[in-house]
Formats: sequence, structure tokens, C-alpha cells
Amino acid sequence: MKQILIINGPNLNLLGRREPDIYGNRSFVDYLKTLEAQFPDLQLRYFQSNHEGELLDKIHELGFTVDGIVINAGALTHTSIALADALSAITAPAVEVHISNVHARESFRHHSYLSAKCKGVIVGLGLKGYELAIRFLVMNDER
Repeated sequence: MKQILIINGPNLNLLGRREPDIYGNRSFVDYLKTLEAQFPDLQLRYFQSNHEGELLDKIHELGFTVDGIVINAGALTHTSIALADALSAITAPAVEVHISNVHARESFRHHSYLSAKCKGVIVGLGLKGYELAIRFLVMNDER
């Protein structure tokens, strides 16, 4: 069974309550049930943290064993060279996802340290971006 790791960074634990006009009104834990139903032949592993070091530790822990990573690093996308280095160091391919269209928001959100380390980037498609990222990873299995 293929394993996909979904990683959400800071403040994404507040989905469903945080700025619903930007992020919608559904929690990620609720949405994860939908993803699990859509992909019954996959093992979806989910991790969320508001702490950069914990995100790094999870990438190091599972980045050589899972078949792919879907990562929404939240604001750390725009600041963390360490997360970019971690994605470079592992063997699992990654897809970067952002719920909102970061290019239609503040200019500091237009740059990502992670994008160059990922196979692709999905922005602005809401939670659907996670599904599309998983589909891409399954269809483009490099292992």
C-alpha cells in the first residue's frame, strides 16, 4: 500500500475557524476523512505542527519511506530555508499546496523557498489542492 504524508504548518490547525473568507469553513481533520474515502488504497499519514523543528523532524523521519509528501508549510513557506533543505535531503517527491492564491495576496507571500524543491505547486484551489497533489503523486510514482 502506498503511503502519502500530508504535512500542514503553522495556523493550519485553525482551518474552518480561521479567516473563512480565505480558507473556507471546513477543518482539515474533517477534510482528511473525505481524502481517505477518495483514496482507499492509500495510507494517508497526516501531521500538523505550529513549530518548524517538528515539521523538520517529521520530514526527516518519513521522507525516505513514504511514496510522496503533500506539504502546506503555511507562512514558513516564505521564510524557511531549513524546510527547503529538508525536502532536498529526502528521497520522497513533494508537492507544495496552498489553499489560497498566494499570488493574489501580500507580496511577501509571492516567494516560496520550497517550490524549487518540489515536483509541483498548487495554489488557490482551496482544499481540492490536496486531492490534486495526491493524484499527481500516485500517477507519477518515481519509486
